[in-house]
Amino acid sequence: MNYLWAKALFAGMLLSLSAASFAGQPSALYSNLDAGKAQNVVAYGTSLTASGAWVQQLGDDLNQRYPGRATVINSGKGSMWSGWGVENLDSRVISKSPDTVFIEFAVNDAFLPNNTTVEQARKNLELMIDRIKAAKSSTEVILMVMNPVIGPSAVQRPQLRDYFQMYRDVATARGLRLIDNYPRWEAVLKSNPDLFNQYVADGLHPNADGYRAVVTPSLIENLSGASPD
Repeated sequence: MNYLWAKALFAGMLLSLSAASFAGQPSALYSNLDAGKAQNVVAYGTSLTASGAWVQQLGDDLNQRYPGRATVINSGKGSMWSGWGVENLDSRVISKSPDTVFIEFAVNDAFLPNNTTVEQARKNLELMIDRIKAAKSSTEVILMVMNPVIGPSAVQRPQLRDYFQMYRDVATARGLRLIDNYPRWEAVLKSNPDLFNQYVADGLHPNADGYRAVVTPSLIENLSGASPD
């Protein structure tokens, strides 16, 4: 990691810290695992989840720390948005009796052909949260804000920032943990565009190396309470 990128990345992390309400607090997932309780984890979202290496990397870390206690299910699907998320919630999430659910659909709600306004996306997101909690009140729901999108993929997502901000607003309003990956990715994009292009070659989907370098360590620190990120 070069000095300029490290400096920019730290600044980006500080931006995400400023709104954190769970700073230094372990997630229910890690608290329960520490207490010896088996946990079912479901990741639900777009291709950034379905083919997102962060899910497997998180699962590998949990298996290393807590052998045999955590089951991680990837229920994401490429090209899908929150309307699909609502329609398939029972079969892909609730039926798994999850203890923790990660949700991210903003990047495809912002995709113009899906014809989903920020307001409708919020209604869909809140409906998913309500239904998950109604099915099992103890389920921990964690919202995810993902990476910036550049190039042709960005042209069809002109209001992506608004959809990401909606996730932040819902997390604050509902008292939910938020994993905000955007500031870290933005720091890489601004300080080292070539590296960003290496990690996100198509302008939309980070590769495994990108997740391993930029996202997964801070994700694990956030969830474990080791860092107030």
